[in-house]
Amino acid sequence: MHDQTLERAYAECRSIAKREAKNFYYSFVALPKPRRDAICAVYAFMRKADDLSDDESVSHEERRRRLTAWLAEWHGASAGGDTTDLVFIAVRDAIDRFNIPLALLDELVAGTTMDLEKAEGDVDTYATFEDLYRYCYLVASVVGLVCIRIFGYKDSRAEKLAEETGVAFQLTNILRDVAEDAQRNRVYVPLDELARHGVSVESLLKRAAGTAPTSNERALLADLGARAEHYYQSAKELLPLIDNESRPALWVLVSIYHGLLKRIRRANYDVFSRRASVPAAQKLAILGAGMARMAWARLLG
Repeated sequence: MHDQTLERAYAECRSIAKREAKNFYYSFVALPKPRRDAICAVYAFMRKADDLSDDESVSHEERRRRLTAWLAEWHGASAGGDTTDLVFIAVRDAIDRFNIPLALLDELVAGTTMDLEKAEGDVDTYATFEDLYRYCYLVASVVGLVCIRIFGYKDSRAEKLAEETGVAFQLTNILRDVAEDAQRNRVYVPLDELARHGVSVESLLKRAAGTAPTSNERALLADLGARAEHYYQSAKELLPLIDNESRPALWVLVSIYHGLLKRIRRANYDVFSRRASVPAAQKLAILGAGMARMAWARLLG
């Protein structure tokens, strides 16, 4: 009965990941099943925290209350308490199987609450890149630190490299979503960078939909893109430190996210006229190459 419940739990997490993960799911497929199931469980946990944090139908205070209650339920389940939450059941098994520190999951939830710390109606902003880096660490680097424990590694250098790879991914997301975030009263590009390039918060919040960026805005976003490109170097250095059978999955994920940054750059940082994305056909081609790499890794054993 326990095995059946656990399999149902992992099946639920796989379903959530397949439905919601988009770029992430392509890399999951290139993992051996035990590792894939664990990644899907962590993703489902992360997705629930994000959904509670982003529920704009309720106030910030209510969202914080729901997140606190949900986290308390998780703490009880992670300590061995009874739970019927299938995601909790799968995550509990994954953290035991892959020795994932519980503190990382708490940091993951803390990242989702950062946008709720400001007063209702205030614009979400970060004063400096150092402040933005902290946000990126909590919402993306922590995910990377969890993932490399599932992927497997022996060299401790992998941890800092995974942190910086997460920052590269999140900066890419921020670039892609500048227009969408502004519609939600969020400007993640640091305020000191805005000032240096002569771009105001108000110009991003109130711009007409679909209008092309100004030269100042292009220069601003290009600087943020250069920071992201710098951190993708860490992703290249991380790859050989990951266990052979997991390396293709990380390669797929890095290739898709880095490909997205390259598309934004080729569009000369016009993220306002249309939302940048990597076409499904290109993702499938990357996945195909990743699966071939996985087969080769297994062959070499």
